[in-house]
Amino acid sequence: MSSEVRYEQRIPREKSAALFAEAQTYFPGGVNSPVRAFRSVSGPPLFIEEGKGSRMTDVDGNEFIDFCCSWGPLIHGHANEYIEEKVMATVRKGTSFGTPNEMGNRLGKLILDNHPYIESLRFVSSGTEAVMSAIRLARGVTGKNKILKFDGCYHGHVDSLLVKAGSGLATFGTSSSAGVPESVAADTLILPLNDRDLLEKTLSEHADDIACIIVEPVPANNGLLIQDPSWLKCLRIKAYKHGVLLIFDEVISGFRVGFTGAAGYYDVQPDIITFGKVIGGGFPVGAYAGSKAIMDHIAPVGPVYQAGTLSANPVAMAAGLAALELCLTEGFYEVQAKKTHAFATAIEGYARDKGYPLHVPHIGSIFWLAFGTERITRSDQIDPANMEYFKMIHHELLQTGVYLGPSGYEVGFVSGAHSVADLEEALGKIKRAMDVAFSG
Repeated sequence: MSSEVRYEQRIPREKSAALFAEAQTYFPGGVNSPVRAFRSVSGPPLFIEEGKGSRMTDVDGNEFIDFCCSWGPLIHGHANEYIEEKVMATVRKGTSFGTPNEMGNRLGKLILDNHPYIESLRFVSSGTEAVMSAIRLARGVTGKNKILKFDGCYHGHVDSLLVKAGSGLATFGTSSSAGVPESVAADTLILPLNDRDLLEKTLSEHADDIACIIVEPVPANNGLLIQDPSWLKCLRIKAYKHGVLLIFDEVISGFRVGFTGAAGYYDVQPDIITFGKVIGGGFPVGAYAGSKAIMDHIAPVGPVYQAGTLSANPVAMAAGLAALELCLTEGFYEVQAKKTHAFATAIEGYARDKGYPLHVPHIGSIFWLAFGTERITRSDQIDPANMEYFKMIHHELLQTGVYLGPSGYEVGFVSGAHSVADLEEALGKIKRAMDVAFSG
């Protein structure tokens, strides 16, 4: 089968194609975030015109059941009426004042009253900004400079974390992007996930220089690499033992696997937690949080400086407050997990019955199409050659009205707006897409 036939467009995409051609005259690669360029999948990127509930419609009039959900923030689906009402009422009073506002107080109180793993927080405008600020805070608290991170965990485009492992098992990082000085990358050590002996060895040798360990407790940026709870507990014990801070990057897992995120799901107390996505209700919001003793190192109380013109602006706070109020509805997370489990296991069961090399790791309302039949817990277990299967599945799903993020390394999300009927419809289409991918 030729690639032309395999990736034949059976839905109109002319308007998206024209807009993308125009966009390339304005923006690098035609996009404002790289994965949106559709370079790992087929055809031009879709330009979305509107979304409602579990579905969105592109400029060519194609409707899709959406499992990208704006890469995770839309836990209640598109254009949720309660969130919209709160946002519009706030917009009518003004969008930003550069001053404290009551909405910020209300959202902060809601979070702290219902999240026993933190005592104080600071709002920022993105997950990357939250991580950057948390790293600076950890360095300020400890007086040490180096960072320990794990291969396969992504923490935004922070210079010191945009690094890759070198040739050794435990190595100082080398930059994975132009513009990141090697001198900056060299302050980051990178270890494989769940290598406990190497973790102890590295901390024993370098603890005097390491300010913090940072980890995605639910690694979900390079596949969904669900870890054993004992590994996260091990990180907590080792961090205490060696006098370094433990940061949980919960930009994805926070308020997604439960209101208390992975910290609550696994009952592990980190020193600092970073948040993003769900916390903003569809608007640009991030936060970092911890004990009052740690957070009081931040200006104007302490010496660690961090500021932001639009931090905690009332519109974003209103959206986040409304979204998290809905998350606290009784049974919300239990229903989300139940729906996602049924959906994921149905896909996996069909693949198993057909002998297709695919399984579906999932936690809370997050799922991932993983190729092969063995559990994947480290990024080096992902075979890049299998991404051709994802490309075919993604293409077939677009033709039939199902949207996944345009990369096989990205996870999918189920929202509160996805009905059982939506999931059953999507399941049928995913089964047919698998038939095409694995039989062609």
